[in-house]
Amino acid sequence: MKLLHIDSSINGTQSISRKLSGDIVSQWLAGHPDTEVQYLDLAVDTPNHFSSDAMGIRVPQDDRQTEAQRRENALSEALVSQFLDADVVVVGAPLYNFSIPSQLKAWIDRIAQAGRTFRYTESGPIGLCAGKTVIVALSRGGIYSTSEAGQAMEHQESYLKAIFGFFGITDLRVIRVEGTAMGGEVLANAMSAAAVNIPKVLAQRLPAQADVQAA
Repeated sequence: MKLLHIDSSINGTQSISRKLSGDIVSQWLAGHPDTEVQYLDLAVDTPNHFSSDAMGIRVPQDDRQTEAQRRENALSEALVSQFLDADVVVVGAPLYNFSIPSQLKAWIDRIAQAGRTFRYTESGPIGLCAGKTVIVALSRGGIYSTSEAGQAMEHQESYLKAIFGFFGITDLRVIRVEGTAMGGEVLANAMSAAAVNIPKVLAQRLPAQADVQAA
């Protein structure tokens, strides 16, 4: 089994989402010690933001490509291949200005490729990544999940659920810590709740396991 561990926070060792994603991976490995882990720190190795050169993935792979297109295409190919090769993906994602970090969006723009992670049909798009498990570790400075106003402003969890669902991933699990900027008891309670929630989330059966037992 292969696990891809992704972090995107710019806050280094002070990051709550990094702590969460690290705890998730550590506990996953305790239960699945044969898992091979690859780590991608998007705050350190940030893909170039999507550009006209990056659209070279839609241009025939021949001499008509410019050097810049070939370079950007190689990066996109490496990232999408790494993603497709993983059975489990753990994503640490803080909320910045009501959405995900631009570094994480740049990665998503690279792996959202027709014919690789989804395809178009006469009846609409179909995701090509069914069977993967995606676990997202979310951190938020404020509290957004408990009010309609907060939910309307939040484009972090909702976006990640939408894009991974578009890729055909149905086993998407969420661990969320809110109120990280509020400190004190609010943060302590949120971290305690996450610590309790992680083993529960990881205890869910993988799709393949569920299919075998149901057969």
